[in-house]
Parts: sequence; C-alpha cells; structure tokens
Amino acid sequence: MIRPRAAAAVRALSPVPWNCPACLSRRRYTGQGPDKVEPPDHRKLGLQQEIFITSVYSPGSPIFLPNGTRIFNRLVDFLRKQYVRYGFQEVITPIIYKKSLWAKSGHLENYADDMYSVTANTENRPGSCPGVGEEDEADGDYGLKPMNCPGHCLIFKSKLHSYRDLPLRYADFSPVHRNEPSGSLSGLTRVRRFHQDDGHIFCRPCQVEEEIKKTLDFVKVVYNVLRLGVSYRLALSTRPKDHFIGTEDEWNRAEDSLRRALEASGMEWSVNDGDGAFYGPKIDVILKDSDGKEHQTATIQLDFQLPKRFELEYQAPAPELEARGETTDDPAQLAEYGSVRPVMIHRAVLGSVERLMALLIESYNGKWPFWLNPRQAIILTVNTSQPVVDWAEQVRDMLVGIQRTSSPELAHPTGFAVDVDSTPRSLGSKIREARTNGYSQLLVVGEQDVENRQVSLGRERLSPAEMLERMRDMTDKFQ
Repeated sequence: MIRPRAAAAVRALSPVPWNCPACLSRRRYTGQGPDKVEPPDHRKLGLQQEIFITSVYSPGSPIFLPNGTRIFNRLVDFLRKQYVRYGFQEVITPIIYKKSLWAKSGHLENYADDMYSVTANTENRPGSCPGVGEEDEADGDYGLKPMNCPGHCLIFKSKLHSYRDLPLRYADFSPVHRNEPSGSLSGLTRVRRFHQDDGHIFCRPCQVEEEIKKTLDFVKVVYNVLRLGVSYRLALSTRPKDHFIGTEDEWNRAEDSLRRALEASGMEWSVNDGDGAFYGPKIDVILKDSDGKEHQTATIQLDFQLPKRFELEYQAPAPELEARGETTDDPAQLAEYGSVRPVMIHRAVLGSVERLMALLIESYNGKWPFWLNPRQAIILTVNTSQPVVDWAEQVRDMLVGIQRTSSPELAHPTGFAVDVDSTPRSLGSKIREARTNGYSQLLVVGEQDVENRQVSLGRERLSPAEMLERMRDMTDKFQ
C-alpha cells in the first residue's frame, strides 16, 4: 500500500491537465514595468530541454538530440497523415545534382551565391570501367540542392500525362542546403541545412485558384492544431526588380491569380512589393517569435517558368483554350488534342521544420501538448522494492508496445515516450523533478498498484490498458 507521505504526494498531482490551450496561448512575460520577464528563447530552451545542439564543425546545421528528433518526427508524421486528405504523394529525391540541372532551372543564374558547390573526383579510380559513363564522369561540378522543385519537375517529365491526371501533387521531406551568411545564423530560425515539408502541385490553368484555396485551408487546419491559428498573417510577395525569369505579362497573370485566391480566403493580407521568388510571386505566412521578430513559415508560390524551362506538358482537348484556363462545348474544338504547359504551385505548410520548431519551443515555453511532447509520461516508483520496480518497468513496456517474450517477435511500438524513475529518493522529489522536466503524465506505482495490476494518475487508478487508451485518445485529438 502507499505510505501516508507518498499518498499526499500522489494527491498533489492535479487531475486537471496543465497543458490546456488557454494557458498555452497566454504570454508569460510583459515588455513593460518592473516585473518585465525575459521572453522565452528557443536557443536556451533547446539546451535546457535537450532538444538540439550546434557545432562549430557544421555551423548552421543543428544537431537534433533524441527529444528534438521525437518532436521533428511527430511534426513530419502529422503532415504525412494530412497528405492523404489533401491528395499528396510523397517522393524522395537526391540531395546533389549536376550544375547543368541548376542552369536549366535558372538557379545557377539567379541563386548561385546561396548554393553550395561540390566538385567530384573524376580521376580514373581502380575498378572503373573504361567507356562506361564517360559522359557523366566528364561533368565533375555539382550543387547541393537549395530547393526540391527541379527534382519534382524531373518526376513529372518522366512519363506522359493527360489532363485527366491533373492535378498531380508531390511532397518531399529531403534536407536542403542554403549558403546563409555566417553572421545571420541563429539557432533554428536561420540555418544552412534544414527540412521543408516541401510540395509541388502540377495542375491545369483552370485549377490554379482552387488549388491555392485548398492550400490556404491546409495551412489553417495545421496552424489551428499547433495553436498558431490566430498569430499569423498573410503577405503577397510580387515580382523582384532584378533577378527574375519570365515576362512581365506572365508575372502579372500569376499575381492576379494569387490576389483572387487571397480575396476569396476572407483573411486579411498585405503586399510585399518585389519580395517574390525569382521564378514567381508567392503568398507567405508570417509568424512572430517571442521577441516580436517576424519569420516566414508557410509559403504558396505560383510558377509558370519552371514548367517552361523543363518542357513539361500534358495532353488535352482544345489546347489553346485549355492553356488560357477556358472551357468549351464545341465538338470540333474538343476533337482537337494537343500539348499544354502545366502550372506549377510550390507550397510548404510548416515551411522550414526547424524554424517552426523554434517558434513552437518559444510558444509552448516548456509546456508541450501531449501529442508533441518528447517526454510524454513517466512512471514513478514509491520505493525500490523489486516487485514495485518490476511492475513499473512492465507497465512502461505495455505503454510503449514492447512484449516480454522469450521467442523473437516483431515489435509493434505505440510510438509513445515513457520513462521510469525507480531511483532511491522520496516520491515528492521525483514528482518535482518530473514536473520540472516537463512530463505530461506522471504515473505512480506502489505495492497496492502491484497487487491490483494498475497505476495511479493523481486520484485515479487505471489499468495499463486504460492508460494506453487515454494516451491514444489525447494523441488522436492533438491534446
């Protein structure tokens, strides 16, 4: 049974969730007066919570620790599940391409200063076959990809397409590299190596506005789940004065399409003149960090140029009308088939996963919602007796999906992060440390719990199966 002191410590565990949305949305600091508190800094919190570190050996390339990797993977898994709803198919593309690809895409001319060059060793090596791949070996200059779009163009071009195939939506979580100035590097918000939840939509001209509308809806759904729903603004970024490809007429048509989509969204938006990408205008989602500094996260970019440069096409009836986004019922015109250039929409919902993680670290300030928390639950033992410790470890195994059997079997993990604290300390000390470390669920095991095959959660007594079901329910509801 639980001793009186231990029972008091258990009762001190509030059954009311301390990670409620209302609490998380409140600012924990003020910018004025004598009670001013320093705003949360993701760089300090990242170290305290053991989320990431940086190294002088790879500046601008954060190293995610186990806790940070759990958060990263849960964000990526969350997006993957939404891809089913929004019709995206995930692909995996190379990190390195020949410079001839970047010349074709326009990056070499307009983005070379922000790219990393890689030189291959093209000398004859032992084991190489003379005459095989000589054309490839002659080109020793490569570039690390700063974006995924050229690779997705190669995928689209790899087979013939009909208008019935469109829209085609590809998604990619491959890392990208951009040569940011060393003085601008900062934690996770400004880095050189990062991951985007990158996606590209190849669609018919008549489908553009509907696809942009769906993407804005996608952003709204995701940011509401992340509790960022009221803290972002939209900005239309237009044609740069220099370093752009395409004609002014093409840019004007693209900007008009984005304006109509923004007006239809019902949300407030502004214009950033000249801040578009070199290949097309874009809608950016802007978030503020705890210091009030703005960061671009999600983006929707309209592109007529890369499909032209990569000679992408699909077959459609009445091709001239199709290219203008117009339809007809005229049988004579519909009988004529021809090639049409697709429109390409670049989109990222999280944007840089690293940057969004920085904003979430500061927004939650250590109080992670259960589904994202890298420390979801901990089992605290009342004492160090062998039955109590064994039962605590057995409960942990059931919650994480490990079966203790002598025969080798495939594991069926639940994906939950559950720890055990069986150190020879008072229960009160363990509870204080677990709270400081940010665990969402504090479970207690004593002799009576061993006898009843249960765990204590505040004043509740639950079987491991009931606790597992509760954790799954919280995850399904993004609590």
